[in-house]
Amino acid sequence: MGETIDQIIKQHAIKHGERIALVDGQRNWCYVELDRNCDAFAAGLVRLNLQPNDRVAVYLPKQLETVAGLFGAARAGGVFVPINPVLKAAQVQYVLKNSGSRYLVTSFQRLKAILGQLSECPDLDYIILVDYPPEDEIDGLSAPHLHLVNWREMTQSKKADALTIQRKPEHIAALLYTSGSTGLPKGVMISHQNLMVGAESVSGYLNYRTDERVLAVLPLSFDYGLSQLTTCFYVGATAVLLNHLFPNDVIKAIEKHDITGLAAVPPLWHQLLNLNWPESIKKTLRFATNSGGHMPPSLINQLQEKVPDINFYAMYGLTEAFRSTYLPPDMMDQKMGSMGKAIPYADVRVVDDEGNPCADGVEGQLVHGGPLVTMGYWQDKARTNERFKPLVSEGDALWVWSGDTVRRDEDGYFYFVGRDDEMIKSSGYRISPLEVEACLSHYQGVSMAMALGVADDALGQKVVLLVSSSGTEEKNDQMLLSHLKRELPAYMVPQDIVWIDEVPLNANGKIDRSLLKEIYYSRYVGLA
Repeated sequence: MGETIDQIIKQHAIKHGERIALVDGQRNWCYVELDRNCDAFAAGLVRLNLQPNDRVAVYLPKQLETVAGLFGAARAGGVFVPINPVLKAAQVQYVLKNSGSRYLVTSFQRLKAILGQLSECPDLDYIILVDYPPEDEIDGLSAPHLHLVNWREMTQSKKADALTIQRKPEHIAALLYTSGSTGLPKGVMISHQNLMVGAESVSGYLNYRTDERVLAVLPLSFDYGLSQLTTCFYVGATAVLLNHLFPNDVIKAIEKHDITGLAAVPPLWHQLLNLNWPESIKKTLRFATNSGGHMPPSLINQLQEKVPDINFYAMYGLTEAFRSTYLPPDMMDQKMGSMGKAIPYADVRVVDDEGNPCADGVEGQLVHGGPLVTMGYWQDKARTNERFKPLVSEGDALWVWSGDTVRRDEDGYFYFVGRDDEMIKSSGYRISPLEVEACLSHYQGVSMAMALGVADDALGQKVVLLVSSSGTEEKNDQMLLSHLKRELPAYMVPQDIVWIDEVPLNANGKIDRSLLKEIYYSRYVGLA
């Protein structure tokens, strides 16, 4: 198999190019067509003077052009930056500015929604529109430093010369933005080797076949979602792209496309398993996976009742190292609740604060070593050095310190205990409390706001906002919620708003979030 992530597409195009690689509604591309479109987009970028490691952001729903944009950028020697299509203008601006993206692939309507923010993105040169409108509709959509490019013209040029860009496994291929417990999202630098080893590992332990039809439901900006593409492409299988509005859309797609594999996060599983599943699904759906949070045994049992012969895999991972552990179906009953063992090519251990190994049954921090460890955080040495560190006994090799407390049993199976940081994990997303709170930094009537993650059966955790009034305005939940909905993507919007009179502080004058959560439960939930 090739050494860079885009080469796996070309190799399948050469060997069995007629196989369907992607399905997008009524459209589809075989491997030859996918390869040709990646080539055409890559050549277009080179004609637009793309330099090695230039960032190419893609802000689109899942569609054929999205995939060609991502893998075509990698083929041209660039770095692809998938932006979650549910993000609002301010979040898109942050990713573009922080990544220093020179190119943005998007649509006409999305450009109109974010144009006002692009003046703050000085590195951005080219906007590539997949649905370039008539010239009379372009008026007012340009800026002095931006060039609008027609995707169709760019990729249909007859001057698509053979590409000679030198790319190596250790070169950066992608930036995936993930929220941190402090500050704004961080760009995780992912190499071609990371993506290739991850695709080989996951497709191997999931026993992917070439006739697999995997439903790509999750965002491609999410490492778990991107993996649906890379694992399919690794073996020459088919990925079916889906942008669903309602959970029932997923069920319909499984039936319509004879889906054999489905990956989801616990909140989505919760929604799906409350629906009626057609009998036909039992004949085609072969395996299912979960990551992004703990899947309760009750949901696993429901899934097995819906599809008795299904192979279900529980998995644990983190963007900084892609995937760490998995629990195979044949161990589900014996080790229910376990994260499983290390995936192929991963070295996963439990250590104390000094990096010394913990004995079986003793709680410690999960650390991950090996070729799946990514390259650190984009332009952030301080936070990279905090998270990527060697182990005392393992030389200079860097390990990812997860911040998650786990234990290992006598058989070598890992069990999740809790998160050491203050992240909120809701609907499969990692949400920084500070990112939610920042939206109210200038909101009249609010002196301080604190976001907490509170256990929720459907979401994993729900976002609860505790608000301290400035005393000058009426406490209006609806106005506050309307403001948050304008500023935040839906998965970050708080489920509950609670007004409080006092804000607990620690000795350093910072908000004491642990005490705040205790106050919330004791006063407002009665679960002290």
